[in-house]
Amino acid sequence: MTAEIINGKAFAEGLRERVAAAVPEFHSASGRAPGLAVVLVGEDPASQVYVRSKGKATVAAGMQSIEHRLPPSVSQDELIALVAALNADDMVDGILVQLPLPPQIDEKAVIAAIDPAKDVDGFHVVNAGRLAVGEDALVPCTPLGCLMLLKDKLGDLSGLDAVVIGRSNIVGKPMAQLLIKESCTVTVAHSRTKDLSDVVRRADIVVAAVGRPEMVRGGWIKPGATVIDVGINRVPSTEPGKTRLVGDVAYAEAAEVAGAITPVPGGVGPMTIAVLLRNTLVAAHARLGLAAPEGL
Repeated sequence: MTAEIINGKAFAEGLRERVAAAVPEFHSASGRAPGLAVVLVGEDPASQVYVRSKGKATVAAGMQSIEHRLPPSVSQDELIALVAALNADDMVDGILVQLPLPPQIDEKAVIAAIDPAKDVDGFHVVNAGRLAVGEDALVPCTPLGCLMLLKDKLGDLSGLDAVVIGRSNIVGKPMAQLLIKESCTVTVAHSRTKDLSDVVRRADIVVAAVGRPEMVRGGWIKPGATVIDVGINRVPSTEPGKTRLVGDVAYAEAAEVAGAITPVPGGVGPMTIAVLLRNTLVAAHARLGLAAPEGL
């Protein structure tokens, strides 16, 4: 068996197009474009690239991109004061503080300071709680993107056995909650799970988000299962001095067994920014008491 490749890049492009197509209607109703504010603290190269990509995608979708770049020495009080100003700004519908933050800043305190209605990252405890009890919430971008790919591939997920490997607040826990909401039977596993390979082997859906290069082997995969690989790990290349990207799943092995699988890169990664745009548009509508556009 050779697995079908789940093309996250193509799906993300389609989602971004649907978001862009819905922006003019919001503009007509509100007299303005939806606004996404991104705060970058420090000079981390990966974060700078990511923030730049977010800005370009926001503008391309017809939204207003608002960037605040702060020095690495900024105090927690200064950062929270900026968040408070963005909370009060009616032109801002979504607020994203790029992580990680410098050691003098408590990330939890900063996330808690964001208005839950503008929390397009879905990290605030209010949104996490709403998701946990099955209410409408702004959901973290990566797990929601994973769910979109799964539903596009499999349709109704009801009754399927799903294993989520990883228990982070950013991916693992919200991913499990989303799958529970879809009536899957969900197991949350992690690096310390006993007999992890046996746990994974019974799953119809495997979502790997543990942050360990190629930890999930092909022999762990149930024949025909759908594998969503969230991992992005940089490892040494065969060429001296160079590196390559791999996921948390041993792709070549798993692709021989699985029914469908996301590649790394080109699978889950492109979905994150696309869902961020979607969350911003949904938040903008909710703040004005408007129904979210269909198809998002």
